[in-house]
Amino acid sequence: MSTLWFRKPSEIGHEGEEDLWSVSKTHKRRWRMAFTAISFTRLLFSLSKKVLDKDGSLLRSLSYVAINVQRINEDSPGDNKPVSLLTVDTKKLRDTVRDKNFESLSEFGGVKELALILETDVKNGINGCEADLIHRQNVFGANKYQKPPPKRFLRFVFDAFKDTTILILLACAVLSLGFGIKQHGWEDGWYDGGSIILAVFLVVAVSALSDFKQSKQFQKLSTKSSDIRVEVVRGGRRQPISIFDIVVGDIVCLKIGDQVPSDGLFLEGHSLKVDESSMTGESDHIEINQGNPFMLSGTKVTDGYGFMLVTSVGMNTAWGEMMSSINRDLNEETPLQARLNKLTSYIGKIGLLVAALVLVVMLIRYFTGNTRDDKGNKEFIGSKTKFNDVMNVVVSIVSAAVTIIVVAIPEGLPLAVTLTLAYSMKCMMADNAMVRKLSSCETMGSATVICTDKTGTLTLNEMKVTEFWLGKEAVKDDTSLGLASNILKLLQEAVSLNTTGTVYKPHSTSVPEISGSPTEKAILSWAVFNLDTSIEAVKQNYNIIQVEAFNSEKKRSGVLVKRNNEKTIHTHWKGAAEMTLAMCSTYYDREGVLKVMDEEERLQLETIIKNMAQKSLRCIAFAYKEIEEESRQVLEKLEENGLTLLGLLGLKDPCRPGVSAAVESCKAAGVNIKMTTGDNVHTARAIALECKILNPHEDLDDEAVVEGVQFRNYSPEERMEKVDKILVMARSSPFDKLLMVQCLKHKGHVVAVTGDGTNDAPALKEADIGLSMGIQGTEVAKESSDIVILDDNFTTVVTVLRWGRCVYTNIQKFLQFQLTVNVAALVINFVAAVFSGKVPLTAVQLLWVNLIMDTLGALALATEKPTNDLMAKPPVGRSEPLITRIMWRNLIAQAVYQVTILLVLQFKGKFIFGVKESINSTLIFNTFVLCQVFNEFNARKLEKKNIFKGILTNKLFMAIVGITIVLQLVMVEFLKRFANTERLDWGQWGVCIGLAALSWPISWLVKCIPVSGKQLGHQRASVS
Repeated sequence: MSTLWFRKPSEIGHEGEEDLWSVSKTHKRRWRMAFTAISFTRLLFSLSKKVLDKDGSLLRSLSYVAINVQRINEDSPGDNKPVSLLTVDTKKLRDTVRDKNFESLSEFGGVKELALILETDVKNGINGCEADLIHRQNVFGANKYQKPPPKRFLRFVFDAFKDTTILILLACAVLSLGFGIKQHGWEDGWYDGGSIILAVFLVVAVSALSDFKQSKQFQKLSTKSSDIRVEVVRGGRRQPISIFDIVVGDIVCLKIGDQVPSDGLFLEGHSLKVDESSMTGESDHIEINQGNPFMLSGTKVTDGYGFMLVTSVGMNTAWGEMMSSINRDLNEETPLQARLNKLTSYIGKIGLLVAALVLVVMLIRYFTGNTRDDKGNKEFIGSKTKFNDVMNVVVSIVSAAVTIIVVAIPEGLPLAVTLTLAYSMKCMMADNAMVRKLSSCETMGSATVICTDKTGTLTLNEMKVTEFWLGKEAVKDDTSLGLASNILKLLQEAVSLNTTGTVYKPHSTSVPEISGSPTEKAILSWAVFNLDTSIEAVKQNYNIIQVEAFNSEKKRSGVLVKRNNEKTIHTHWKGAAEMTLAMCSTYYDREGVLKVMDEEERLQLETIIKNMAQKSLRCIAFAYKEIEEESRQVLEKLEENGLTLLGLLGLKDPCRPGVSAAVESCKAAGVNIKMTTGDNVHTARAIALECKILNPHEDLDDEAVVEGVQFRNYSPEERMEKVDKILVMARSSPFDKLLMVQCLKHKGHVVAVTGDGTNDAPALKEADIGLSMGIQGTEVAKESSDIVILDDNFTTVVTVLRWGRCVYTNIQKFLQFQLTVNVAALVINFVAAVFSGKVPLTAVQLLWVNLIMDTLGALALATEKPTNDLMAKPPVGRSEPLITRIMWRNLIAQAVYQVTILLVLQFKGKFIFGVKESINSTLIFNTFVLCQVFNEFNARKLEKKNIFKGILTNKLFMAIVGITIVLQLVMVEFLKRFANTERLDWGQWGVCIGLAALSWPISWLVKCIPVSGKQLGHQRASVS
């Protein structure tokens, strides 16, 4: 029969009757069995009829299910082929999550079935081998975005040519070229105009190349800043990877503050909420659970924790499409650049005025016959002068005037800022500080207060359990053998069920790999190694009902669980010892006996906590409560009263090496350090003393150390009065930190703040400089910050401070150097034009000076590294002028000296040295350039007399000075026609070098002159 059942009717029809009904021994046995079955059925029928006739109770039998098994027709192609990793529709998968389409998800069979299709184990994740990862990237793509193409080099060249003065100069050069060729022919006529064109192209090329290199540097930093670390489960292990390495099928671990790295579906977790405002614009936080499993890339986790199955990556996500259209411009205008642009505009207007005066005076002198050529003849003799000659002279006068404008406008200032910022950003990256916002580099140099966290910043964040108390007794033998069985069981439950960390142990003999926050890792290590706890085994015996994730306000985390096949509900809390103790009314002693906690015993336990805190220990308490399931309300909320104290843990987190020295260097630099921490006041005070934030002889009064609630409850006037004196704020919430930052800013301080949590975001945004932690910091905190401290070390914060001051000082050095050249060039050209009718420096020569000033000078002075001297100065205030009195003193002295010797050479040089006009002009040009080279050394030190200190450490400076001198030598000796110069003999070179070198002793003498503003600055710093 079975054979007939699975056959087609057509098959039966074509078989011969002999085959169908041939009687064999096998068939006889089957007929006998059928007959027996029919007879037995009839017997059962008759018996059941008798029972029913008696009206008795019917006995129930086990239910059964009849299944009609049909043969698969292999001949015809199936309509519904099974979906696999290779055949899954990527577009459908993408749209399912993006559109939050439940119907489409059900077509895949739900989340768990989709995980099977993607060959993902919902507990252990994907295999994670290299071949598997490459295969998934080939099928679904990589988690990278297509960025808009960066600006090409030619684009920077084109932008440089947009400068109005450059265009006017080029127009003049073309006219000069045309008239010169017409007057003197191709062989000799192209030199004047051609030289200017070549010089302009050289200046433009150098400027464009510099901008192009900085753009490439910023692009690299942009890529680095978007490289987020994400935790995934692969092969049963939790491991951190780059966001760019995520593949479809990965299981991502998410916690508060994380950015969702790709589109995906919720697998499991508790109290998980996300902020989708970055994608949808909706400010309400969306709860993620089995009923709403859709998670979008780029959103932020605001509460709870969970695991997500990755379904789409890179350009297949909405976030990827959005990011690909955004070209993040790190080259934003900083406040310092804005101030310099105003200064540039002001100086440019003065240059324009001087150039206009020079143009008018020279034209008047020419057309009134007061100018003579090289042979001593009048250049303009009315109508007898050829039109070409007149136009040639007019064009040369206009060129000279325009060139004065070019020299007068300090285009090098914005370039110097860009160079020094790019250089400092690169160096800071090597020093474990990643700049996210350019302006923070320079603002950090002005910081007067740093509000720092304790954990991980001042300390190593390497927690270890060093003390364990049961009731009022310290337990030295805190092993599974040394504890009462009921206590051991409760502690194992308390640790295993109420944790966000994990323990990975692939084999029974392998060493467990523990992951999670440093506090979680320390507690889990203690439970695994001391209490012999199997975390996964404990979890399998319980069903989690409700989870309350740790937050900065309550300082605790809790879990509501129910043991399998039992009606008792357990509430477990873990958190700050004194806060957890306040919820307890009973406790267990060493022997495992439950005791009622009276006021005296509560005070004794508080004293134990205080003593542990004074030893710099972080105190964690475990508490629990059992309730019968009949109380239905407990399923909604965790109990917070009438708990039983299980035990107290003391975790040691040692101070980082070098922190106390870094704190003292900040104090010496006039920067106050304030510590804000979630730890209790005794732990905070102990750590602050160890780190030298508190002085044991001076700062131990109540005003220096306060609690967050105390600071919060001050009146606004009290807060403003006391905020400067507060050095430590314990048990502080993110709101307290924000309040402190606002008060300090209101008092005129420039405030830097460190933060790592999601709740720190408001304070990080409010501060002048937000510093987030690279290791412990959440993505929300990093996005709110200006600089990311990659190693979470306070010493790096001080390094950032040094670099901030270095940036500001380097800009001031270059500003002093360039303004000296501007003043000297303007005065010399103006005086010479008015009194002699000629400018001593030609357009090409002035462009060469401009190149030395702008690009080479910026490179030389903007790349000075920070020195210890910077930390000996008081911070620069918000309203401090960019050009200080010290700078004016140095600048005026050098400008007066340069103007004096160059004007003497202009009017008396031929007589003094007995040389002709062309050689005298070369002497003026050569001396002017060499004066700038020597003055570059003076600009290295604004206040110090020893300008050569540390000169060998800046190899780039020495290289640029060497290149400048070599190029000047080539200009004078070999490019006679191009630069309009004459060759000089050894004696003349010696005179030029000697006159330029005199700027060194003049600088030394000038720095002996006291400046009153300096003392005022020190007084202001000491007051603040």
